[in-house]
Amino acid sequence: MDRCTEWAFDYDDLPVEEVSAALRSFAPEYRDRLVDTAVTQLRAHPFAGVWSALEYACHVRDVFEVQRQRVDQILTEDCPTLTPMGRDERVTRNHYNEQDPPVVAGELIDAANELADAYARLTAEEWERTAIYNYPTVQERSLVWIARNATHEACHHLMDIDRQLGEE
Repeated sequence: MDRCTEWAFDYDDLPVEEVSAALRSFAPEYRDRLVDTAVTQLRAHPFAGVWSALEYACHVRDVFEVQRQRVDQILTEDCPTLTPMGRDERVTRNHYNEQDPPVVAGELIDAANELADAYARLTAEEWERTAIYNYPTVQERSLVWIARNATHEACHHLMDIDRQLGEE
């Protein structure tokens, strides 16, 4: 059983039938924070060694995009080994903190909807297809786990953003 104690998220408590709706529900929450908050506050680093609110939003957008690509890979290859997304390297390489928050909001909404659509199309058999996943440990994971993990990422990082913006 996988569980996030900080958010009290239990992977087994999220039915696969609810994954798509859950992913879609987070997108407007991110948009609201990205368009209703001053850019300087979104780019601030109030806690040493922690991403800014904007960097968290960019990360979630990229998680959705990468997971969408992985769905295709898992459906076409037998138990592929997934390439790490380079989560920490992307922050600097892609200049997350210099990106335009309303643009990021739109891209995050699009990525959430595309991933949600991909999951909504899966058959019961496809949900059980697996890949070698590299985070947090290298092990074989089903699309069920991967979808729940993406949902957890969206929720957990929204909480991180609220903490950064002092809204928690």
